[in-house]
Amino acid sequence: MYYSKRNQEPSVQEQTEVWECTIEECKGWMRKDFSYDNHQKCPLCGNHMRAGERLIDKIPLNPHRR
Repeated sequence: MYYSKRNQEPSVQEQTEVWECTIEECKGWMRKDFSYDNHQKCPLCGNHMRAGERLIDKIPLNPHRR
């Protein structure tokens, strides 16, 4: 069976605060909204992370969720 993605709305991107790994070779990062601590450890390599910003897809809010 074939499904087309043509009918999907284009994703909206926004500037989002994130945590980024301090090791250049590591690609670890996470949204600040999804973290609890102010000093994060990278989930991939375990090193320290620093605050940054990325242009990433906006997470749509579910209007039916309570």
